[in-house]
Amino acid sequence: MIKSEKSVFRAERETLKVTFLVFSGSSIMCVASAVDPLRAANRISGETLFDFKLVSVTGEAPVTTCGLPVAVSGRFDAKETTDVLVVVAGFGTQNYATSALLSGLRRAARAARACGGVEAGTWLVARAGLLEGRSATTHWEDMEDFSSAFPGVDVRPDRYVIDGPVFTSGGASPTFDLMLHLIRTRLGMAVALDVASVFIYDQARAATDAQPLVSLGRLDGYDPRLAQAIRLMEAHVDQPLTIDAVARRAGVTARTLESIFRKSIGETPGAYYLRLRLGAARRLVVDTRIAMADIAGRTGFSSAAAFSRAFSRAFGEAPVRLRRG
Repeated sequence: MIKSEKSVFRAERETLKVTFLVFSGSSIMCVASAVDPLRAANRISGETLFDFKLVSVTGEAPVTTCGLPVAVSGRFDAKETTDVLVVVAGFGTQNYATSALLSGLRRAARAARACGGVEAGTWLVARAGLLEGRSATTHWEDMEDFSSAFPGVDVRPDRYVIDGPVFTSGGASPTFDLMLHLIRTRLGMAVALDVASVFIYDQARAATDAQPLVSLGRLDGYDPRLAQAIRLMEAHVDQPLTIDAVARRAGVTARTLESIFRKSIGETPGAYYLRLRLGAARRLVVDTRIAMADIAGRTGFSSAAAFSRAFSRAFGEAPVRLRRG
């Protein structure tokens, strides 16, 4: 069990010691979203109210998905005390989940006041048994597989989830929101607003807002019919709606919907819908070991053969060849 008699998400000025355990395959944006708000809060307050450091399992610099290494201060030491342990991970978490690491995570978490996972870091926290019986989230791409792997976890599609001493976030932007929440609860709204202003960051979403498959950003405000159509498409990737059905539910004719898509995106609704489904399929091909027939079913294709043909036309090679590569 993690020490939880005194939540870190509460008003207090004592220095909070935070350890970020970063793995190769992480997104540089997730790392920055976790660390930089705390750095800015220290500068704004003129005090070291967040004493943070970055470590890796080996002590060597983990390499992020964009190829940039992250400087760390040393090797992860489960015996070293910290108030908060944050696990930041991305691709390849299955390669890191050794019994020694999971044992170390459990030991460090027991001594800490809080423990959390950022993006795929949630998988490692869950494999260490720290999410059993709790609510949690992870990146939307992994939601279904995560739920299957950890039936004892109440998996939610929220941007971030705090359940007692354990917290999880679904990606870079939700992690920034989470860190702003930590700053706001500990240091007050004024400091949190100043930190957001440093990054010209507009926190327009609540923690419990569902993670979208397609991040529309400010598009929601410009054309609600386009946004509604895209939300309908992403909600029916496995059983695609006809374009006529999408148009009816969006309150327009199919011709009007086509005009909206051509003007805003530069392609027809049908072409966009297919690209959306194939994009979801490509992530499953590259990032999982799920059978091709199951991927075809999950992304709305009538057969593995139909899926393979559409995939090959879109990406220049068959899904089986891409996975082998």
